[in-house]
Amino acid sequence: MTEQAFPKLLSSQIAFDIARTILDGFDKHYRLFRQASRQARRHFETADWATAQHAARERIDYYDRRVQECVHILEDDYSHQDLTDRVWRETKLHYIGLLSGHKQPELAETFFNSVSCRILHRSYYNNDHLFVRPVISTEYIETDEPQPTYRVYYPAADGLRTALTRVVTNFQLDVPFADLARDVALVEARMLDAFGIDRAEANLQLQVLSSPFFRNKGAYIVGRAINGPRDYPFVIPVLYEPSGQLALDTVLTDPYHITLLFSFTRAYFLVDMEVPSAFVQFLRSLMPRKPRSEIYTVLGLQKQGKTLFYRDFLQHLKHSSDAFRSAPGIRGLVMLVFELPSFPYVFKVIKDWYPPPKETTRAQVQQKYLLVKHHDRVGRMADTLEYSDVAFPLARFSEELLAELKAFAPSLVEIEGERLIVRHLYIERRMVPLNLYLDEALARDDEDALARGVIEYGNAIKDLVAANIFPGDMLYKNFGVTRHGRVVFYDYDEIEYLTDCTFRDIPQARNEEDEMAAEPWYPIGKHDVFPEQFGRFLLGNPAIRHHFMQHHAELLTRAYWQSHKDRILAGVVDDVFPYPQQIRFFPTTAQAKPDPAPSLLETLHNE
Repeated sequence: MTEQAFPKLLSSQIAFDIARTILDGFDKHYRLFRQASRQARRHFETADWATAQHAARERIDYYDRRVQECVHILEDDYSHQDLTDRVWRETKLHYIGLLSGHKQPELAETFFNSVSCRILHRSYYNNDHLFVRPVISTEYIETDEPQPTYRVYYPAADGLRTALTRVVTNFQLDVPFADLARDVALVEARMLDAFGIDRAEANLQLQVLSSPFFRNKGAYIVGRAINGPRDYPFVIPVLYEPSGQLALDTVLTDPYHITLLFSFTRAYFLVDMEVPSAFVQFLRSLMPRKPRSEIYTVLGLQKQGKTLFYRDFLQHLKHSSDAFRSAPGIRGLVMLVFELPSFPYVFKVIKDWYPPPKETTRAQVQQKYLLVKHHDRVGRMADTLEYSDVAFPLARFSEELLAELKAFAPSLVEIEGERLIVRHLYIERRMVPLNLYLDEALARDDEDALARGVIEYGNAIKDLVAANIFPGDMLYKNFGVTRHGRVVFYDYDEIEYLTDCTFRDIPQARNEEDEMAAEPWYPIGKHDVFPEQFGRFLLGNPAIRHHFMQHHAELLTRAYWQSHKDRILAGVVDDVFPYPQQIRFFPTTAQAKPDPAPSLLETLHNE
């Protein structure tokens, strides 16, 4: 572009004003986002878990609210005649100029896309009007705040134990530690052992992110130790003891455990970041195999995570040639699920109609998925990415899958030239359906794999119960086994809050006719649940029944479910630890509930 042409192109005051309005909308969003993250610290210091949970749920909606506010402002201030093709191109150029020196340029570009997509037709979804590719680099952005992105400690001068003490005390949490010297000594010993370093020879440099990570009832110190050419990641969870004082619960040094801490099956962290890209870059050094999209998402920047995921998906499509197909497993009554074999995710579309006995609507199903998005997923519910107007290459769809989409979800699919447009879908990480996992274990006569699967299934249900979730449909087909070996729930159309359910024992039959009746003779309310009936649907196989009854028989009793409901109604927030009990310093004290058996995750890892 010539110097003479550029001033002529940027001649619209309307374009500049629109760009300024959009950036102001984003800045307001991120200001409120950081404010919520800062407040998480206070909620932790006051042990106000109910408020903390509410605030975490509220923060999830901040982005969409600010986008909608911005769209309303633009629609009120400008007519459709003002928003010409040329004006919108120029708006993007002005916006790029305004991002010079911005601390969150990648997030601001995504916000621009979100506002634009609410206003423009999808035919404008290209790099002339949107940020299909990022424009502003996020490399080497420096914070303007007094504290840098991460602090550096040099243990050589005063020893590793002194340096670790400074790491903890520099966060200045406004709650005393029960015995910090004891805890730091345990952390030091564990780290030296895990890193294979002798205390006398340790010449480490510690780099620690300057803001603690808050989630549920824990605060997490995240860092890495550098010893010559080697980097060693570590995370130190800070929890409350029963005394009301703080303790260092353990130190995570295994990259496997750290990856699980940042899993897509858990609630988002709250962490104060002026330069989020710097935090993401630091975390990727600890978890190099985790995509940047997932790291942004787990930090609560889920819209940026969606943007990066979709860019990765488009890149994958360009470099692959396999065809989309129906996902393996039992066909669902509510969702139509398809996959691209070379891509580790599945695509879920809500059907237009559902055969009996399903009684639901698309709006109700969407509300269930929204419930999961806002809820603490405790490592047992998969996060989903929700998209609208997704364009797929039509040639990559088989006739069979295309016919299935047209038959079951005609209102959501449209063919536009060489593209298949899906108006609404969910994308979720692919897992092995638990029913297929168990069938395979039975076919191989693999008793150990069968036991692990059944034990993990029961553990998953118990973790959901602790989080006030009743799965509704507990059939094995609604659970999946992740690549890390955890059993995760992923079918949400019948999910309910545990506290909304009424748990009942089956009444004693009044006479022989009652016992022989094909239908229950007693009244059943909409939210009534009879736990003793679960075995009828789940435990038909004797081998599965054996392992289930050995480890999880209490799930078949009303007393178990009712006791947890009563605890939740009394305001008790149970602990669900995002790491194995075995690596905790004091697993029998504090808030621990002993696991009835090692989880599949832990067993597989030990193997």
